[in-house]
Amino acid sequence: MSPQRLAWQLWLPEFVLLAMLWGSSFLFMREGAREFGPAATAWVRVTSAALMLTPLLLWRGEFKAFTQSWKQTFFAGLFNAGVPFIFYAYALSHISTGLSSILNATTPLFGALIAWLWLGDKLNASRILGLAIGFGGVVLLAWHAPSGVSLDANATGAAILACLGATFCYGIAGSLIKRYLSKVSTMVTTTGSLWGCTVLLAPFAFAAWPQQLPSLHAWGAMLISGSLCTALAYVLYFRLIAKTDPAHAMTVTYLIPVFANLIGIVWLDEIFTPWMMAGGAVILLGTALASGLVGRGANGSVR
Repeated sequence: MSPQRLAWQLWLPEFVLLAMLWGSSFLFMREGAREFGPAATAWVRVTSAALMLTPLLLWRGEFKAFTQSWKQTFFAGLFNAGVPFIFYAYALSHISTGLSSILNATTPLFGALIAWLWLGDKLNASRILGLAIGFGGVVLLAWHAPSGVSLDANATGAAILACLGATFCYGIAGSLIKRYLSKVSTMVTTTGSLWGCTVLLAPFAFAAWPQQLPSLHAWGAMLISGSLCTALAYVLYFRLIAKTDPAHAMTVTYLIPVFANLIGIVWLDEIFTPWMMAGGAVILLGTALASGLVGRGANGSVR
């Protein structure tokens, strides 16, 4: 068996598992948000994830690095998890998990745009074309929300904007981490970000805490979202980067909507329309170009 074949077999199962975990997170957040509300949903998710990752951080001997960079990681957490999770919790109360997951695929688009504006990253013709195509796909979805994917027609537009606000925050977080936390390990950055969200979101979560105690179903959904879809998913993501590289690991973005839509159709009786398929395909094409995963590298070869 060739080394390349062996390497492919080693990372592919974790790649698919990561896509499944992040794809299922939309289902669990939706189930939790129905009873917790957006702020409390985000807080329970980040808190449970922080509690799960902290022992691993200590086992790796990175507590000192955590204490040295806690201010930066706490601030990054607002954009990397806190605000986006609130936005998604709100959006999932009004539109389907499938549509939300497709819009989530715009994360690399905002990442490339913000890195260009803030960090001065170069955009070649292929990446500029990708930005235009990707945002064109967003317009296709937002211009006419597909029938059967809206839980609340009056709030569909706001829900779509909330999803885009979340991915915009992810884009800011990427550049922020690259500029100020590039020398800090990913485990420290992630754990610090989650603890930052836990502390900073606590007043808002408790102020908006539901008067009626959420059911065991809602608690279970949120604990799964935090422990598996957040903490375990990040660990898998770090392992994928180590086994392959960041560019290959990032391609998990393209597989997430597949699992999210399948889960939504099977468990929630959601509808996946041809319009969603067309808009999603355009967004994914634009994202692939804008992120540099498709196009010509500096040596002229297609990668």
